[in-house]
Amino acid sequence: MGQLRRGGALAAVLGLLLAATASAPAAANSGPRYRNPASAGFADTFADPVIVRGEDGFWYAYGTTDPLREGERTFHRVPTARSADLVDWTYVGDAFGADQRPPYAAPGAGYWAPDVRRVDGRWVMYVTVTDTTASAEGGDFAIGAATAPTPTGPWTFADQPVVAPRPGGGGGWLWTIDPSQFTDVDGRHYLYYGSYYGGVSVTELSPDGLRAVGEPTLVAIDNKFEGSYVLRHDGWYWLFASTANCCAGPATGYSVHVGRSRSPGGPFVDRHGVSLTASRAGGTPVLTQNGNRWIGTGHNGFLTDLSGQDWIVYHALDRADPYLDEPFGINERPMLLDRLDWIDGWPTVNAGAGPSDGTRPAPVTTGQVDERFDSTLAGWTATAGDWRIADGRLTGGGALSSRTTVGGDVRAEADLRLTGAESAGLTLAGRVQVRVDVAGGRLVARDGARTASGPLPAGLDPADRHHLAVEVRGRQLVAELSPARLGDQLAVVSLRLDRPVPGRVGLTATGGTADFDNVSVARLNRPARHAVPEPRVGGLLPAFSDEFTDGLAPDWRWVRPDPAATVSAGTLRWPVQDADLVGAGNTASVLLRDAPTGDYVVETKVTLDLGEQTVRNHQQAGLVAYVHDDRFARLAQVAIWNTRQVEYGHELPFAGQPGYGGNIVGAPATTTWLRLAHRLDPAGGEHEFRAGSSRDGRTWTWGGVWTFPADTTPRIGLVAHGGAEPAVTAAFDYLRFHR
Repeated sequence: MGQLRRGGALAAVLGLLLAATASAPAAANSGPRYRNPASAGFADTFADPVIVRGEDGFWYAYGTTDPLREGERTFHRVPTARSADLVDWTYVGDAFGADQRPPYAAPGAGYWAPDVRRVDGRWVMYVTVTDTTASAEGGDFAIGAATAPTPTGPWTFADQPVVAPRPGGGGGWLWTIDPSQFTDVDGRHYLYYGSYYGGVSVTELSPDGLRAVGEPTLVAIDNKFEGSYVLRHDGWYWLFASTANCCAGPATGYSVHVGRSRSPGGPFVDRHGVSLTASRAGGTPVLTQNGNRWIGTGHNGFLTDLSGQDWIVYHALDRADPYLDEPFGINERPMLLDRLDWIDGWPTVNAGAGPSDGTRPAPVTTGQVDERFDSTLAGWTATAGDWRIADGRLTGGGALSSRTTVGGDVRAEADLRLTGAESAGLTLAGRVQVRVDVAGGRLVARDGARTASGPLPAGLDPADRHHLAVEVRGRQLVAELSPARLGDQLAVVSLRLDRPVPGRVGLTATGGTADFDNVSVARLNRPARHAVPEPRVGGLLPAFSDEFTDGLAPDWRWVRPDPAATVSAGTLRWPVQDADLVGAGNTASVLLRDAPTGDYVVETKVTLDLGEQTVRNHQQAGLVAYVHDDRFARLAQVAIWNTRQVEYGHELPFAGQPGYGGNIVGAPATTTWLRLAHRLDPAGGEHEFRAGSSRDGRTWTWGGVWTFPADTTPRIGLVAHGGAEPAVTAAFDYLRFHR
């Protein structure tokens, strides 16, 4: 989104999270390398990025309206970059000219969070228009659309917004931002959009993709999610969404969470079955900061390389350089790219290790067969029919075979248009066929007598460009037809093969002509099978722990004592204070004790009945790692407007004033278990605290890492503050340290 402002064994385990090569599949450890930020060659900041592959075989990246370089101070209107390999990028201009805007946009409107797709035979860019003519006061966001024949334009705005500004029930305008388009297997188009004020909704689109039709459906609750992206994988619909503050400088805790559904309209639920629309909203972390240089890792896009490996593109902040120019100005959010793995059926970045910093295996963007048909048919043999090259693509009918054989598991793919053919597609080893059957309306896979097929969307225009991908792993074949290889499947088919096949690819078209382009065969990726281990709790450290059986242990110390806090019957009961630690006020009490040296895990169990749906800002209770009033990390279940969240907030001094931001760690219950896993960074001695939460004390959700300088000595404590009305008391069962 744009820049909106709103209020021992353990060491080895956590060390895995920071390793530059954590859980990299063995097959990916050789070949080209890359290093984040991916956009460093052309931009210091490139927020809200998405990437598509064009007809010319190049990859194109789009970012939000911001200056590209420090000191430039010129806002770009959807800056666009191009790359042949997803590693080296070149800025190729802005999507829109200085005076180019749709009729409903106010002068000076910015364009945020572009999403670029293939819809109805052309490229469509969905974009947030930050200021429209609907209101003189501003804040009247809308979702606009522009169309183009190529990924670099020329772009032409549609005259009307796809989603117009929406008045908010509580005043102002709902945040109609962060569009993301999706096409389903039945050919229907959808648009996801929205943010904290109003939540994330989905609406169906007209066949041309330029108008919202029907009634929108809320798929993610307000005050928690934005920056949505939906894809279809393994029969599920996956809603990726970012949460917390995108732009809090050195305290930005933005992160990506996910829920899944059997329908594009939801309901989407997380790994523990908690809905993303519940007041205690769910969301399984996919990408969150891990203690290296990158914080605020969010607002993602998606792509698949030629080996079939999925990747997540997103922005993040360097915590040592969080602003583009002056402090507390534009947040500097370069584009990052990392591996997206599917482990136990759920997506996670770098097998759970999080954002990478350091040299890593690059995406596969060139196959052993890699044909753009720019000039000749060298390397190909026509076995039937007539084939020719025209306008940078192959046109013909009959059969054509590559002379290159790729052994083992393979992925073959092609861009395909059936300009007159009744059927066209790919062959492997001369015997396995995957073809788009226009007459039958199906995607068909065949291996001798073995056949499998799936329906094509009723409205599919075979003359439009589509992407066909075929993966063979052992004897299992999976084929997918999509508009532009962005996770929106039009048809999927699986077939058990008679025997494995070598990767000699062929092209076939019957009953007329077809166009082929960007044909490739590459070794299929070797997926990560195991996630990096989560922090584990070792033996209890009784000398540092307190079960609250006989008053407070003598090692506790108060910052601003609160006589209302009492201990009896094994429970610390603490009425939530009308006070806080954030900002310059520093009126809240903190109950502290020294932490053990080295690595440890500290845990508490807190009961706090915050109800649901009602507004009771910002009552909370939980753990705190505390240096002083302006440097702490607070893990608490908290009421934020109508939601109940587990927030891992961080305040630290920067440029002469405190900055505060948060990271979200799971969904709370009335009773919630909280953990902080402490690790000393062996390189520089920094204190790293990773947060975890649980609704039952057994299954845990682990979130982001906040750090403290090596020359500080954080103590561990408890807090209960944020607002006195309505009266509520937090009950802590214990504080336990483990090593």
